[in-house]
Amino acid sequence: MKVDADAKAGNRYRIEALAKGLDVLRLFDETVTELKLRDISDRTGIPMPTAFRVVATLEEGGFLERSDDGVIRPGVAVLTLGSAALRGSSLVQVSEQPLRRLAETTGETVNMGVLIGDEVLYLVRLRNSDLVTANVQVGSTLPAPVTSMGKLLLAYLPEDELAEVLAGYDFTRAVGPNAARSAADLAPALEGIRSDGFALQDQEVAAGLRSVSVPVFGRGGLPAAAINIAVAANRHTVEELRGPLLDALRATADDISVRLRAL
Repeated sequence: MKVDADAKAGNRYRIEALAKGLDVLRLFDETVTELKLRDISDRTGIPMPTAFRVVATLEEGGFLERSDDGVIRPGVAVLTLGSAALRGSSLVQVSEQPLRRLAETTGETVNMGVLIGDEVLYLVRLRNSDLVTANVQVGSTLPAPVTSMGKLLLAYLPEDELAEVLAGYDFTRAVGPNAARSAADLAPALEGIRSDGFALQDQEVAAGLRSVSVPVFGRGGLPAAAINIAVAANRHTVEELRGPLLDALRATADDISVRLRAL
């Protein structure tokens, strides 16, 4: 009964206009950077006149920009909010020092990310200039099933939640030569991650890139995030990732987990 009462209370305090504005902002991501008003209306189900007013309000506040030809893009205010959220995140704050130390001692690219649906959101990226990859930076997202951090976090999901995420994932998005092409293809890797406690990525994101990832645990005993070391495939074999680099990565994850649980 309490759940029902809470749900009703939530509905009572819901501001529909604000909810519509948030729905519009959620349309934009790494792959969708610009839309027309008709696209926004179609994708959100908001009638065109209402969508026009919502977009105009967000535009006035700097959250959206509209060009002369009617193309709508995220505005500077969105970037400001995102930057503030990352800087203020306790997870990022407690992780920064250990991750910088890991990057300095290994000389490799170090990342931290969290799972958002079927994608990994990068919260920290300390890049080695020798690593040639796509333009990944803090705030970027990559498909979870092809990244070491993504696969690791997927492996820790409850079975029903994992099935739901993978059911909605388009495996044709994969571009790396060794990427899984179906949920069945991915399943053995996830099972191995559960037993090993770490995840490897061997040219699944893109040719020439490998990485190894381990979890960072929060108070509940479940992964709060994942961290990885990414390397060029021509400099490190998969077996080398299982050695000292993995040991250093695990020590860093343990350090961050202790700091996180102390908050």
